[in-house]
Amino acid sequence: MSNHFNLLMKLIIIHRNDRSVPGSGRELLRFAISSRPIASVILDGLSGSLSWGRSTKLVFAVPQEWSVEPPVNGQRILPYAENVPVCSELLREIKRHLWFVVANGRFATQTNNDLLDKTLSDIRSDIVAVNIGPELLAGREKVRLTAQGGVAGIRRLYSDSAQPSPSPADWPHLLFIKTDVLDQLLPDRTLPQSFSDFLKRCRPKNLTFRAIRLAGDVLDLETENGLLNFCRKTVTLLSSRHFCRDNSSCVVRGARCVWRWKTKYAIRNTQYAPRYVGKVLLGNNVEIGPKAIVIGPTIIADNAGVGQAAVINSSIIGPEVRVPQNQLVDSCIVKEPQCNWSRLNDSRHIRPKSNLNQHGDRITFRTWPRFSYPECLKRIADCFAAIIVLILFAPIIPFIALAIKLSSPGPVFFKDKRQGLHGKVFNCLKFRTMLVGADKIQDKLRVVSQVDGPQFKMRDDPRLNTVGRFLRETYIDEIPQFINVLLGQMSVVGPRPSPESENTLCPSWRDARLSVRPGITGLWQVCRTRRPTQDFQEWIHYDTRYVKNLSLRMDLWICWQTAKKMFEDFIRQF
Repeated sequence: MSNHFNLLMKLIIIHRNDRSVPGSGRELLRFAISSRPIASVILDGLSGSLSWGRSTKLVFAVPQEWSVEPPVNGQRILPYAENVPVCSELLREIKRHLWFVVANGRFATQTNNDLLDKTLSDIRSDIVAVNIGPELLAGREKVRLTAQGGVAGIRRLYSDSAQPSPSPADWPHLLFIKTDVLDQLLPDRTLPQSFSDFLKRCRPKNLTFRAIRLAGDVLDLETENGLLNFCRKTVTLLSSRHFCRDNSSCVVRGARCVWRWKTKYAIRNTQYAPRYVGKVLLGNNVEIGPKAIVIGPTIIADNAGVGQAAVINSSIIGPEVRVPQNQLVDSCIVKEPQCNWSRLNDSRHIRPKSNLNQHGDRITFRTWPRFSYPECLKRIADCFAAIIVLILFAPIIPFIALAIKLSSPGPVFFKDKRQGLHGKVFNCLKFRTMLVGADKIQDKLRVVSQVDGPQFKMRDDPRLNTVGRFLRETYIDEIPQFINVLLGQMSVVGPRPSPESENTLCPSWRDARLSVRPGITGLWQVCRTRRPTQDFQEWIHYDTRYVKNLSLRMDLWICWQTAKKMFEDFIRQF
């Protein structure tokens, strides 16, 4: 992580609801921010979503009519009426940092911090608007269509990405402003409520403005699913020290003794005591009835009550709400004291899956136990084999290099971009066997390719130089790939290393073959029949078969078959 994220001042603006849509349900965030201890969870969670680097300087701007009490977590609250004020004291504090970040408090975001840091460094703009896009996350696929609606191609992203985007119509998820231009943008020491008004301030100042979309997850806190998911995730990550400083509310991990001092009435008989499962956050003056069960992550706000034998599961109970006895509240938000409980019983509440999770679970690659042969022992064997082969060929490598230089001008080694384990791109090394620029004329020769599918092969390739033909027939051109093996980019045995353009054609085959490191030799190389119109099908079949049945025995058999084939082809040259 560079120093960009250690030089940040962050202002989280929680905007007013859309008054043009009365009764649309877009009052959830106001309900949450105005209710303790739900407000503490929201503010703490938003603070965590913007905790880049070592800086923790955060200010929350909240509409003054929302009557937000100072949270127990110590966040700074800045009430505003129309425009958001930036007082002289706050402005001086902001100018000590490199960036001033204005976050849209309606959205909880999680993004790749390294990618964000690199993007900010590359853009070099005064103002950068960033919207988070889940479609740019690793593991997602992009489908290109023809004008007639047919599939032109499928591309899978194997790493989080960023792309330029049009200027947003409303406040973006994140707005990065260089602090040295703040005096030009804030002549009246206020941020306008409207984003269009903010853009109008930028145009006459000749400030550079860029908008991008960045890979990440985002939750809309003005929707029930978004707010519930966000609070559940935040409560799960919290510990009791976050909310027990003034004894106003507490994270409860279990039932032992907690009900006696956190509820209004003590129940001496433990047979009738409420039960708490998981993390439960209780506000002040909460009444939990006998035999009630509260399953976390759950938040019960101030002055709420839970009736006898009621069950609360992963939900948010608002202030003054009284849950009737024997009532089931499952994965929903109850914000009004006058709740229609019969309607709640009839509706089906399915716990939604949170979007804010680790990126790795989006990948569909095959995995193995940590200390299994494919995950551990195979890598050790690869290193030993690579070291032995490179030592054996070290005496003749200078002669090969000299022969390549004398046969045609150009470098000794040829480097080609290929996708390795989990789609990571690397430079695959080979001794150069063709004329310089041969890869650029391959498309012109594709009409005479002797194999189907995305790969290219022709018997008398005019691009080969004199030495290159011998190196290819004897497989000596692949000796430098053992350097890739030592670097962990390849394996001795595995699927053929392929570029991204070849890996887009068959999703199930692609994900299988990228579950392991590509190999110098593999099952397809020793089993292929080269029958017309069958080569690509065989490639898919043998790659998926190898990944499915990967074992030491199979690798040894492939190595033996490869050695036999190499010996026969070498003898055939003479």
